[in-house]
Amino acid sequence: MQSSPDLAHKTLDAHQRLNEHYGIQPIQGYSDPMHELIGTILSHRTTHANEVTAYRTMRERFPNWEQVRDAPLPELIDAIRSANYPEVKAPYIQNLLTHLFRETGQANIDFLDKLSTEEAMAWLTKLPGIGMKTATLLLLFKFQKPVLPVDTHVHRVTQRLGLIGPKVSAEKAHTLLPSYLPPDALVLFNFHKHFYWHGQRICTWYFPKCRECVLQTMCDFYQSGGTMALSSTPTRKKPPGG
Repeated sequence: MQSSPDLAHKTLDAHQRLNEHYGIQPIQGYSDPMHELIGTILSHRTTHANEVTAYRTMRERFPNWEQVRDAPLPELIDAIRSANYPEVKAPYIQNLLTHLFRETGQANIDFLDKLSTEEAMAWLTKLPGIGMKTATLLLLFKFQKPVLPVDTHVHRVTQRLGLIGPKVSAEKAHTLLPSYLPPDALVLFNFHKHFYWHGQRICTWYFPKCRECVLQTMCDFYQSGGTMALSSTPTRKKPPGG
């Protein structure tokens, strides 16, 4: 494993290459923090289109958050069925809303903007069903706090590159990767978006398109011939007919 200064240099180099490849993006999120929060829960393991459909259907059937909180569970599950695992997400959403109303008297999290990053993160991760990824997505996208969401794509790409160790979890990567980057929300947003896109389009799970990759020359996984054992991905299989 490389030293921290070397890894910081490599991380910044990879970030710059993807900036040039995908272009700098402005920070964008939903205008309503509650939409961002609930939408992030709905987005887990599903497509953006399915998330949007689930959220829209839920709000059409239950126009205010009290109604979402108090809806019969089977009806809420049906409303968000376009998102994968609605039977898991619906109880999370209702438990979260129950907690919010009990703690603050309303479904409103605008106050997070006035908290420090550490305070906001601590408050969010105490909520039922809210882990590090959901909390960092909300704080970065909506409140422009300097945090880095590490989803499955970001985890896989950074692990293959060798920016994090082969057994480093996504949870630990939430702390490790930002230590190599400036504590700047725009930098962290673009790092997240670009590595997310790269994992979707190029550095895919089973059959990464290494020949098309702008990070090929710095990639430990590529240099190993795709044989590295990583916690984020199985050993690469040969493509059909390969």
